[in-house]
Amino acid sequence: MTISEIAKLAGVSSAAVSRYFNDGYLSPEKREVIERVVKETGYRPSPQAATLRTRKSNLIGVVLPRIESHSIACVVAGISSVMNRKKYKIVLASTENNPEEELRYLKVFDEKQVDGVIFVATVMTEKHRKMIKKSSVPIVVVGQQVDEADCIYHDDYHATYELVELLHEKKCQRLAYIAAIKEDRAVGYDRTQGYRDAVKAFGMTDDDSHIVVADFSMESGYEAMGQLLEIDPAIDAVIAATDTIAVGALCRLREHGRRVPEDILLAGIGNSPMSQVTTPMLTTMNYAYEDSGSQAAKLLLKRISGEKNDPEDEYQSICLPHQLIERESTGGV
Repeated sequence: MTISEIAKLAGVSSAAVSRYFNDGYLSPEKREVIERVVKETGYRPSPQAATLRTRKSNLIGVVLPRIESHSIACVVAGISSVMNRKKYKIVLASTENNPEEELRYLKVFDEKQVDGVIFVATVMTEKHRKMIKKSSVPIVVVGQQVDEADCIYHDDYHATYELVELLHEKKCQRLAYIAAIKEDRAVGYDRTQGYRDAVKAFGMTDDDSHIVVADFSMESGYEAMGQLLEIDPAIDAVIAATDTIAVGALCRLREHGRRVPEDILLAGIGNSPMSQVTTPMLTTMNYAYEDSGSQAAKLLLKRISGEKNDPEDEYQSICLPHQLIERESTGGV
């Protein structure tokens, strides 16, 4: 059945039926009769035909590093809260932290009929940057500061800097840091650099041997903490690049008989749910993950509608605030 046939049964024009399906203006009488015919016939307009007509699919592609992460789930919740209100559907692509899969999905979304893409980024290679720049649809990057697209990110440098400042106020001197891979500019490089600069600024132990790299798992945090205790058994405080890594470190400290916070202080970043259920509860930095998702969605919708920034500022870069939450693992309440 076609729109023309629906129009004939309803005794109205095809244009009136088209306006009905696109929420255009219709008299109450015409809307009522068209609605009755549609219900009686069970007619549904073709999504493909609507896309050809409007050049919009009302689909948004979202490229994720992994689906099971709490922070990623919060970002997706923020995106969904905005897109659902605007009648957009979300297509999720989880890449399992594989940069090549990210590139493949970015290419797929560029070639298929989506109106825009939100890319929750970790590693940003030159290939990523080139693909983002040449994309035929708008892209908003979440989690990394980039020059090639609009982006929403957090101040990772000052997050670790402020944690070092807290530990300095606690009279700690022999700090250690469990870092993430440096290829992840935000979590790996920026957080590590904030730690390094703060340690120097406060005159604390400045030794790269007190920095070990982990992946984003508790198991890796457990192993990294073991390495640090072998390097320097006198460490009196540890910062981990994420809460998950910090929980793994906490398990290793218990095995070694090191009490937190009596013998050693510990902090993470992210304010994940697990940070609130550990014993002791974990000091951390709260990130506005859900807000980053909602702001990315709003920014993408502006781009889809054709709204632009000032000529001298081609892309918008938004840095979201973070908040220190001190808990028992550093002697807080």
